[in-house]
Amino acid sequence: MDADRAALSRPAVNAPPRSLRIALAAVPVAFLALFYVWPLTTLLGRFLNVDAVVDALNRPGLARTAWFTLWQALVSTALTLALGLAPAFLLGRWEFRGRRVLRALVTVPFLLPTVVVGAAFVSLLPDALVGTPTAVIAAHVFFNIAVVVRVVGALWERLPPDLDAAARTLGAPPVQVWRQVTLPLLRPALVSSSIVVFLFTFTSFGAVQILGGSEHPTIEVEVARRALQLGDVSGSAVLAVLQLVVLGAVIAIAARLQRRARVPLARDVAPRRRPVTRRQRLALAGGTLLTAAVVAAPLVALALSSFRIGGHWTFAAWTDLGETEIRPGLGLGVDAAGSILRSLRAAALATAASVVVGALASSAIAVARQHGRLLDIGLMLPLATSGVTIGLGMLITFDRAPVDWRGEPWLVALGHALVAAPFVVRTILPVLTARPAEWLDAAATLGATPSRAWWEIDVARLRRPLVVAAAFAAAISLGEFGATTLLSRSGRETVPVAIARLLGRAGDIPRAQAFVLATMLAVVTTALILVVDSFDRESGGEHASA
Repeated sequence: MDADRAALSRPAVNAPPRSLRIALAAVPVAFLALFYVWPLTTLLGRFLNVDAVVDALNRPGLARTAWFTLWQALVSTALTLALGLAPAFLLGRWEFRGRRVLRALVTVPFLLPTVVVGAAFVSLLPDALVGTPTAVIAAHVFFNIAVVVRVVGALWERLPPDLDAAARTLGAPPVQVWRQVTLPLLRPALVSSSIVVFLFTFTSFGAVQILGGSEHPTIEVEVARRALQLGDVSGSAVLAVLQLVVLGAVIAIAARLQRRARVPLARDVAPRRRPVTRRQRLALAGGTLLTAAVVAAPLVALALSSFRIGGHWTFAAWTDLGETEIRPGLGLGVDAAGSILRSLRAAALATAASVVVGALASSAIAVARQHGRLLDIGLMLPLATSGVTIGLGMLITFDRAPVDWRGEPWLVALGHALVAAPFVVRTILPVLTARPAEWLDAAATLGATPSRAWWEIDVARLRRPLVVAAAFAAAISLGEFGATTLLSRSGRETVPVAIARLLGRAGDIPRAQAFVLATMLAVVTTALILVVDSFDRESGGEHASA
């Protein structure tokens, strides 16, 4: 084992020169330092002091907000696990017609922007439920059920089927087989998925802001409210740091639980069963239809609601999307059509920036071996920081000369790129690290210089991964809401911010236009997901580890 590790860490004879490795890492390091480390340290240094902490913690309503943030995350996690086990079993253990389509359909909600999910449930639920914890929890379950299906289903595929059969042969009833055989083997996946779901629901922003109303804010929503509506930047900073501390503790506990729950299993996927009896076929058909209906219902309701105003079917919300007034003298306050152009421009810039940063970082990590791990960890840090916290840090950092960039539209795009870059790295890096070191040695034998060998071998293999990474980055940018809420100005809203503001306006027309924008965003996001999926199929699942 030690010999294998030494071989893996051994640099190739024709490894890229040190100067090239430094040049590859320079741009990602500078980008991370300028737009993440500097804003975060400014946030901590400028506002985190004893007086600010005491004042923020003594504000009325904080205990209620913290309690709601915790208990809704716990309930959302428990319900997501309970409801996700059935489709995880269906997709993990059975082979049937339409399985691939159902798997993709279940995954779509997790990749949708949170404001789209919030708008979908506004259109689906009765008005009496909007603004209640029930609506928030329902949206969280819908959004995160893909985590359970993917994580638990992937482990379920690797459980030896003969274990259940042996237990039943020995006379164990189904409940006992589940409790004493299947459940212990699934525990690692259950722990992993529950941790991921808890982190997402604890830091939820878009869905809570739209569905929870002013009476049910989470800490994330309260951070944005204090900064934007109350002007209490120091209080927002304290709450943001408090949330970071809680998340750090949860991640540390989660790592310990995962180590304890680890169960060694074969890496090969066990053969999935095919329905034989009529009862099995009916059960699979019923489970498939029910799962598809539950996942599709909010999105179908969203699309249909975009064609209804005042209880009547109409195309007015679509055809009048560029109108900024309901009637003369009564404005919407949101340029819906303009938000589309701003989102597209921001997505184009964010995609370009994140792909450049992510590609250079992936190349540096791959060739730097052990030293590249620090860069890899650094680029993952924005994923552990909420979008609102990132936006708040950038807002207070770039607010004075010579870096008074608050009014610059490209600042929003670079905030998106900061969030998207880790996904680009996770898409490209597995392709580079899968390359055997002997290839560079062979290139050296044939007379290639180290730089040319790196260019001809590594860079030439990145065409497909770059397309996948660009699609991921564009989808993330188009749907990013947390940081954009703090960085965008009135009249310069992107589509997610415009959706939230239109839903906050009174009347059927603003709501219908919000549904139009949300439907368009859902369609574009789904199309980008299909691009990723098609390239993944063509490459034989090469990017699956991303």
